[in-house]
Amino acid sequence: MSATVLYMSMSLDGFIAGPNERLDNGLGDGGHRLHEWVLPNAEADHKAMADLTGANRQIVDEFMATGAVVAGRGTFEPAGGWGGDHHGGVPIFILSRDPDGESGQWPLVTYVNDVATAMSEAKQAAGDTNVLVHGAGVAQLALAAGVLDELEIHLVPVLLGQGRRLFENLSPEHIELERTRVLEGDGVTHMHYRVRR
Repeated sequence: MSATVLYMSMSLDGFIAGPNERLDNGLGDGGHRLHEWVLPNAEADHKAMADLTGANRQIVDEFMATGAVVAGRGTFEPAGGWGGDHHGGVPIFILSRDPDGESGQWPLVTYVNDVATAMSEAKQAAGDTNVLVHGAGVAQLALAAGVLDELEIHLVPVLLGQGRRLFENLSPEHIELERTRVLEGDGVTHMHYRVRR
């Protein structure tokens, strides 16, 4: 059965981006450090992922085999919309407060104003494969709505000290997780959790 899975690189102190995050600095100052396990430098393109081995290769293969993507505009726009194709021509669902006002420049991209609808449509589009979830805002909304199934956290051994935290705006209620896997990669620990309901 298909699952919605958040894939997120995070510092040991809980940050997913450095300070001064903006459209032309999507990962914030120093934020690329969180992605060096998959792309060695900020100028590297996705062809560099072909050289990965071990657990890092396994994780990349998993998220590149997903059948749909759900993200927020804060992730999508700084990434240049991934040129309209995140990977393999899969459908992309972007959370937006005004989905009707969005342009249709990319045929794979659908704008949706509700996280539950975005997740449901993405699961339907993905069929038997998982849905790749991107972005802190989307993750927090999806957890609150009960529509995020799993988390794959790529824990990077660095303390950023400031920036954007992954779980900064969650409500005070507990969300229980079950750890299902831990993989040691080069420069990163991949931890997989299932959301208990």
